[in-house]
Amino acid sequence: MSADFLDTNVLVYLFDETDARKRTIAERIVGEALAEGTGCIGHQVIQETLNVLTRKLARPADPDSAQRILEAILLPLWRGVPTAALYRRGLTVQARWKLSFHDAMIVAAALEAGCTRLLSEDLQHGLRIDAMRVENPFRRS
Repeated sequence: MSADFLDTNVLVYLFDETDARKRTIAERIVGEALAEGTGCIGHQVIQETLNVLTRKLARPADPDSAQRILEAILLPLWRGVPTAALYRRGLTVQARWKLSFHDAMIVAAALEAGCTRLLSEDLQHGLRIDAMRVENPFRRS
């Protein structure tokens, strides 16, 4: 079974106290990903998540809390390391789908990890990129 790639926003909503509905959805997704091995993230997601948690939330995480989040959630989900091939693929994705560089690198990391779904609210819901589909788990039906 292929794992889902979780974008930064899924992880940030675990700690964002402004939207209870999105927080509940994020808790379910991340909980399943950790318990069942159904999700993964890349290095960029770790960096972006820690930046938001320590600098951008209304109540930023202190260094000890950030360390616990890193150890308990982020590192267990982390797959892959940046390689020359990842950056080449990111540039190809950026050019072909007209994405920002950062979004293209998220897509490239998900493709490199063999994921068939990318869970993100930042990209177009339903977008197909190669064998992967983008899904917004926070989208109201």
